[in-house]
Amino acid sequence: MQAKYLNKATDLAKDLITRAVSHGDIVVDATVGNGNDTLFLCQLVGEKGKVIGFDIQDVALERTREKLSEKNMLDRVVLINSGHENLKDYIASGVSAIMFNLGYLPGNNHNITTRYETTLKAIEQGIDRLKKNGVMTVVVYPGHREGLIEKEKLLEFLSTISQGRVNVLKMEFINQVNNPPLVIAIEKK
Repeated sequence: MQAKYLNKATDLAKDLITRAVSHGDIVVDATVGNGNDTLFLCQLVGEKGKVIGFDIQDVALERTREKLSEKNMLDRVVLINSGHENLKDYIASGVSAIMFNLGYLPGNNHNITTRYETTLKAIEQGIDRLKKNGVMTVVVYPGHREGLIEKEKLLEFLSTISQGRVNVLKMEFINQVNNPPLVIAIEKK
């Protein structure tokens, strides 16, 4: 393993997701953002798979469309201009993986951020839609006010979910300054 692998929470999340996804699967990017996770998921599911992506910001969806179009992968994705808390309205079940990359859209308005109220709803709905052994990753950024609140509420909520339903793992950097991100992984039993 290269040392840089442990530098980024998003790389850890991607590694966990890779283990759960096969070509032809249905997966979810719950926070499309700049489209990096969406592109990653499109590559994992292949030509016969489907990625369903959510974001409330038009600019995020447009950036993602452009990125996927450049890579000829736009046909693998359904982009939804809605909050991830509405996941249940678009997805029934049978999802192999769900990725959350919380916080705000880099390079955009930092006042528009994920909030724990909607994130907790989305995670609960996502767990219901994961197939057996499906994996959800949540990258949390507690370096801003809303992110810190979101982290606290999220950890409190996840600690109450029955271990008979899911496994929940928390990975965090303990020697980095400035409230480093952490990764939460959830595996459906």
